[in-house]
Amino acid sequence: QVQLVESGGGLVQAGGSLRLSCAASGSTFRINTMGWYRQAPGKQRRFVARIPLSSGGGTAYAESVLGRFTISRDNAKNTVYLQMNALNPEDTAVYYCHAMSGSASGPEYWGRGTQVTVSS
Repeated sequence: QVQLVESGGGLVQAGGSLRLSCAASGSTFRINTMGWYRQAPGKQRRFVARIPLSSGGGTAYAESVLGRFTISRDNAKNTVYLQMNALNPEDTAVYYCHAMSGSASGPEYWGRGTQVTVSS
């Protein structure tokens, strides 16, 4: 099994920044990609960003966060980060860490989420 624990959420004014962290533990050899999703109240969970844990692929971002958010990793610590700049109230959501294997039909893992609230 793989366990994912998010941290770094909080309350910030519009235009501010936050840095989220996701620490993976357990059978981490089973995953090769990690990323972030977010879910606002009453809305579906949406993709935010993704990064491969190897050097064979590039990062991917939702258009709504492109240029403002940056995903990065520290493989030695089994940790993925999401640097969020120029935040606006539309970014308010619970942010979830996500991990998956190289197969689309393989197992997926989710953290419990961390709340990000951006005031206007």
